[in-house]
Amino acid sequence: MVILGIDPGSITTGYAFLKKTGNQIQVLEYGTFHANATKNLEDRLVHIVTELEKRLDHYHPDALAMEGVFFAKNVKSALVLGHIRGAILVACHRRGMTYEEYPPKVVKQAVTGNGAASKEHVANMIFAHLGIVGGDLPLDASDALAIAWTHANPAPLAQSLLGKKSKPKKKTTVQQWKDLIEKMGGTIQ
Repeated sequence: MVILGIDPGSITTGYAFLKKTGNQIQVLEYGTFHANATKNLEDRLVHIVTELEKRLDHYHPDALAMEGVFFAKNVKSALVLGHIRGAILVACHRRGMTYEEYPPKVVKQAVTGNGAASKEHVANMIFAHLGIVGGDLPLDASDALAIAWTHANPAPLAQSLLGKKSKPKKKTTVQQWKDLIEKMGGTIQ
């Protein structure tokens, strides 16, 4: 299984491709897509997605793991980040990839054992887990590695923090909700 980890950003987006075979994890590629901050949002989206699609077509990942949404004080920044996340999600969904998101606290807990760990601590631990020599790697790239690693190693604690059992739940469709309501004696208008 090939996993793509993404730490989305409107200027710098971290990415990591990991291959999991049994209990072995191989790092295929990691880094950042850096969009010019002086460009408009549309041009930044095109740049990030174009660079991502080149790698998607090269590695053919099975799964996308992305950092989950957090509450932002700045509404405009949150909306911009939503556009970036949506564009990435569409590019991956078109290629048939599964999708999971992980809140930062869950990733930190899975990688370091501490849900309040600093980004630098996460970077050091993920390098140790994956046998990577650190260096001047942007934290966005190490975060993407940590997100992909968390997906590849769904520890029971991380799953409980996500509110999941050992197998991921399927999404409930509208029709399934309607059927359940009718079984319980309710009506739908």
